[in-house]
Amino acid sequence: MTTRKLSAGDIIESRCTKCREVLNHRIVAMVEEKVVRVECNTCLGVHNYYPPPPVKEAKVPKAAAASKPRSTSTTPRASKKDPTEVEREEWASLHPTFDYEKALPYDMNTRYLVKRLILHPVFGAGVVKTVIVPNKMQVLFKEGIKLLRCQYM
Repeated sequence: MTTRKLSAGDIIESRCTKCREVLNHRIVAMVEEKVVRVECNTCLGVHNYYPPPPVKEAKVPKAAAASKPRSTSTTPRASKKDPTEVEREEWASLHPTFDYEKALPYDMNTRYLVKRLILHPVFGAGVVKTVIVPNKMQVLFKEGIKLLRCQYM
């Protein structure tokens, strides 16, 4: 079987830059025997020729690897804790240490320090976890961490 040489005007498969798929294209320009530009038959976009990606073959496991027994681990993997559960545990450990007499009422135009106890009218008591420049802070409340507005020091 002989393969016919490609020439301008022939149909060829190419990756279309507009459609993002491998589609039929018409050859528009060639340099010697190399396809350079094509026109998509679907969207009619003209672009450089991008050959379709090679077809990947499924990997066949090696006989030597298949014959080896798998090692079994006796310790199970530690699963990651849910972030909200971590926040609740931290709240439970900090809550008994609160001195509500020293708590500052929350005001968005006030400056706060990290580890400072505040009283919010909606969320209740909370501890300032971090101050984010220029005017925000993360506060740990019973319901979880909230992002609040504040003044920066």
